[in-house]
Amino acid sequence: MVIMTLNCGSSSVKYQVYDWENRDVLAVGIVERIGQELSPIKHKYNGEKIRVDFSCPTHKEAIVKILSMVTDTQHGVLDDISKIKAVGHRVVHGGEIFKQSIIITDKAMKTFESMVHLAPLHMPANIVGIKAAQLILPEVAHCAIMDTAWHQTMPKEAFLYAVPYEWYKNNNVRRFGFHGTSYIYTAKRAAALLGKDALDTNIIIAHIGNGASICAVKNGVSIDTSMGLTPLEGLIMGTRSGDLDPAIIPFMINTADMTAQEMDTALNKKSGLLGITGKYSDRRDIRDKAAAGDELCQLAIDMESYRIKKYIGAYAAAIGKVDAVVFTAGVGEMAPHIRIKALSDLENIGICIDPDKNDKAKCQNAELEISTEDSPVIIFVIPTDEELVMTEDTYALIIGTYDIHTNFTYSFQSRTYVNKARKAAFARDMVKLPYLKDLVVYPPAESD
Repeated sequence: MVIMTLNCGSSSVKYQVYDWENRDVLAVGIVERIGQELSPIKHKYNGEKIRVDFSCPTHKEAIVKILSMVTDTQHGVLDDISKIKAVGHRVVHGGEIFKQSIIITDKAMKTFESMVHLAPLHMPANIVGIKAAQLILPEVAHCAIMDTAWHQTMPKEAFLYAVPYEWYKNNNVRRFGFHGTSYIYTAKRAAALLGKDALDTNIIIAHIGNGASICAVKNGVSIDTSMGLTPLEGLIMGTRSGDLDPAIIPFMINTADMTAQEMDTALNKKSGLLGITGKYSDRRDIRDKAAAGDELCQLAIDMESYRIKKYIGAYAAAIGKVDAVVFTAGVGEMAPHIRIKALSDLENIGICIDPDKNDKAKCQNAELEISTEDSPVIIFVIPTDEELVMTEDTYALIIGTYDIHTNFTYSFQSRTYVNKARKAAFARDMVKLPYLKDLVVYPPAESD
């Protein structure tokens, strides 16, 4: 059985084609800049890469192009589109209605449309993408994997805001949290690496990408997270402010003659690291410019790392005994300069980072440990795999075995789980970076 996953952003569509029987990724890719004059599709298959620019005014054309590329006689991986038996869609917001992944029905689509106001930057693209895929693949099951579902275990004292209670009852004003599929994967993998039952594991997970959040996991479930009603709250991100005094909003509207829409745009698209540096949102650029003496870039690194450290300390207090701290996503996996600043001087709460291991840990194809040998809390760098969570949820839904994550076992919960694509890529990494063997927790030796 072949399962496709689609992750529709406001101007992009990420995709993966997965061979379930062989547990193998056949192709991955992304269509970017949808709605502009030309849009590139970047397609990876059988160790090869190709880029094609084409006219793509809407998500429908993007999905048509993806399916064309997947079945292309030269660059494709399927001889017929009918080989795709199910499609899993990322849906950013499930509100309080959808607390787990579902098979999409007409009723579910109407409910998604009623929740657009909860995530106006993300939900419209999700809905358009689902409708386009359903139109092109009408005979297969389409499933929704909600980004917010993982956090539905948070208690009221964690997810409510100290605002009039009617706001929650009448307008759903509460903390929802995001990055749920990433947290499912990394929480289960960390438990496996620790040799513990997932429901007996306490972890702090930092998902640091252009968008960034952090999650407190106690006894295998989310009890708190940094993002709130929307993805704006919490950590400092590429272009999002994260936490701020809410009085700043009316203050700037009044003193700088800004509209509410201008303020929303400023906080979501012109703040964060871009706002601090005035030029850069990519951590690689900021790192390089800071090393060259740019004081604002160094300030951005210091501010981002400090915010992460504060959340780690707060969540350690909320959890009690912490088994592990996990860094994941592009920056979490590849930015040792941020990890070291975020974790330094936390020995008093049992978090002891090894600077040498941390500096060497720049690999997205293996799970690495960067704590000192005597650290009471283990520090992992675990590459996330949101697409695999989406794929496994989709397969379980269509065969009728799906359940909430506390009652469901994923393939990657086994310590001996092997990601074939990453294993092959890691072998190539070892040629260039042989010292990685000293950090690797997984993949295991062939004899394991």
